[in-house]
Amino acid sequence: MQNEKLRVYIEGTLFAAIAMILSLIPIGIGASFSISLGTIPLTFFAIRRGMVPGLFAGFLWGILHVVAGTAYILNIYQFIIEYGFAFTCVGFAGYFSQTIIKNIKENSLGTAKKYLIITTFIGSAARWFWHFVAGVFFFGDYAVWGLDPVTFSLLFNGASMLATIAVTIIVLVLLFDRASSMFVPKLKS
Repeated sequence: MQNEKLRVYIEGTLFAAIAMILSLIPIGIGASFSISLGTIPLTFFAIRRGMVPGLFAGFLWGILHVVAGTAYILNIYQFIIEYGFAFTCVGFAGYFSQTIIKNIKENSLGTAKKYLIITTFIGSAARWFWHFVAGVFFFGDYAVWGLDPVTFSLLFNGASMLATIAVTIIVLVLLFDRASSMFVPKLKS
């Protein structure tokens, strides 16, 4: 049992590293809009292994931004919100992990796919919430077109969230349709 837990967290560390590598691919317009490709492997991991390991991997992904020098840190509060809370929250995509795995095992693939889409939205929306908060409180001065900080953060962070959710769902559904068994972890004896 102890070895299996260790294996899960090592796997989470690898998925966090993959997410970080994908985060280095520039897919954005300016500083306010981007598609977060790192969400794809983190969501897959959270669905495969569950919410707690997903939260762990998401937290590592946030810290890796600091280690890699890609974090934009204004102060300790913004750092905690964006690189602590926000990236960690992608792990909430593991909320329906057991339901998805159970439905795959029972060959109820339509139901499993429905929950995969819902849980992807949950993880990405949870992350977006914290980026929205940071946008309002720390980046409101950068609002364009005379927008107030709330509207600015809602529009720009919201557009990024919707684009990230769409790409993540498309990739995970394609992967699911091709090999749904990849979402079910194999236990080693």
